[in-house]
Order: sequence, then structure tokens, then C-alpha cells
Amino acid sequence: MSHDLIVIGGGPAGLTAGIYGARAGLNCAVIEMALPGGHAATTHYIENYPGFPEGISGIELAEKMKKQVLRFGVDIVGSEAKSVSRDNGSFIVKTDSRQFVAPTVIVAIGTNWKELNVPGETELRGRGVSYCATCDGPLFKNRDVAVVGCGNSGLQEGKFLMQFVNHVTFIEFLPHMTADRILSDSLEGEENAKFLLNHEVMSINGSERVESITVHDRQTGEQKIIPVSGVFIYVGLEPNTDMLKNIVDLDEKGFVVVDARMRTCEPGLFAAGDICSKTIRQVVTACAEGATAALSAYHYIDRMK
Repeated sequence: MSHDLIVIGGGPAGLTAGIYGARAGLNCAVIEMALPGGHAATTHYIENYPGFPEGISGIELAEKMKKQVLRFGVDIVGSEAKSVSRDNGSFIVKTDSRQFVAPTVIVAIGTNWKELNVPGETELRGRGVSYCATCDGPLFKNRDVAVVGCGNSGLQEGKFLMQFVNHVTFIEFLPHMTADRILSDSLEGEENAKFLLNHEVMSINGSERVESITVHDRQTGEQKIIPVSGVFIYVGLEPNTDMLKNIVDLDEKGFVVVDARMRTCEPGLFAAGDICSKTIRQVVTACAEGATAALSAYHYIDRMK
């Protein structure tokens, strides 16, 4: 299928790119393997996105973005992009069952949650090990759980869990939290929360399901076993750049290098959102980058004409 612009990824960056591309008169398609919205759709509560003074749930915000994309006539293709290649000046994007051709592509496929890579994590995934509190939190009603990582995601999702679970143990490798002050302050004095800073998870234990975790105190060297029924992991992000490794420049962590116009080193190929090499990864910045990338794609096509 031939388009002017193919957007790979249906998170906030990709959906915004679709909106701006369509409004600029481009024939656009957004390819998304899961539900539109990306990580934002799995976030319980977003209170720092402009225009929603009372905050909004991630899934509701994602649904509003999706409706806006569809209103402008953008095709949302429910499939997984497998490869991107170039042939005779056009890009070919292959999915499981279809092939798309366009002079411009915006890659906005975001990131995956980084794993701890400790014993028990892989074996007990889906049986107490989770990377999405919004998805799985209600399953742990009146139980004790652990949240690994005290950045914004860890504290936000931990707060969501606290309305269901009996107790949350927050574990942070560093001797301090990295979350925004407003988030850490909001958890001060919570009776059903405990913070273990400067601690490292050594293993996740259990036979059929998670039963406990073993943690190491990095200051004293002491090891302790904490009984929990669930472990929610938020220790960083890994970019989904496997299909781009031989096409664009990546930084030392594997994120796509772009300029201020979201251009990669490959003419006609742009990137936006969490997949990009940058310091801030928020919904609002992803949207801004999606808009910038789409307008850059429009100007690229205009110059070609």
C-alpha cells in the first residue's frame, strides 16, 4: 500500500505525528502492534499533561488521541512492523502480512521496560512478576508487593497499587529517589509503604508463583528475604531499535540520534518520542516531537516535488 507518510508506533508521538501529517495533507498510516497509546495507556493517572487540570487516566488520554487521529482520516493498522528498508528513493515497511511504501517514515516505536536480569524474573513473569501495575494491580488485592525502582514510573504505579494491596515495599538501587519531588512528598507518612534505598534485588523467589524477593543492602552488605506476592519492575527503558541498527545512527545506549527537526542521518526517515536520544521522556515532549517530525516530513516531500 502506498502512502505519503508511514508512522511506526501508535504512542503519543506516533498519534500526534498522524494528526499533524494528515492536517498537512499527507496520506498517512500509523502502524501499531498493540492498543494505541504506548506506555501512557498503561499509566493509571497522568496529572502533568496540559489541558487536564484534574488529571486524566492514561487509557482515557490515549483513547482521545486515537479518536482525534481517526477524525482526520488516518489509517491505524493493527500490526507489527518487522523491517524498514529503502528502494528507489522510497521506504518499504514490512509487517506480518502487508507491505507499505512511502517516501517518508517516522519511527516512534518507543521503548520496553528494562529487566532486572536476576534469577526468577523470567521464570515467574506473569505469575507475580509484572511491568504494569495498571494492568495487574487489582490481582494483588490485600497482598504484599514490591516495586523496584523509585523513579517517576515506580512511584506513580506504586501509588496506584496502594489502593488495592496490603503493603508496598519500594526498592531503589541508588541511595536516593530519582522521582519528582511532588511524587516522593505525596508518599511521605503512608503507613502501608516502606522504602529500601541503596538496596539491590538479588533474586525473585517462588515455585509456581512469586513468594518472596532477596535484597542486598549495599551499605551494610546484609541480605534479607522479603515475603511478597508480586514484584513490579520499573528500572529504566530499552529502545526498540533492532530494525534500525544498520540504517540510522544510535547513541551508546541504543537510542536514535536526531536533530532539532527530528531528522535521522537517513534522508526521509525521522524519529520521535521515547526512542530518541534525549534527557526527558514525557507524554508532552513525545507529542511535541511527533508534531515536529510530521511537519519535517511534509517539508521533505514538498522539496522533493
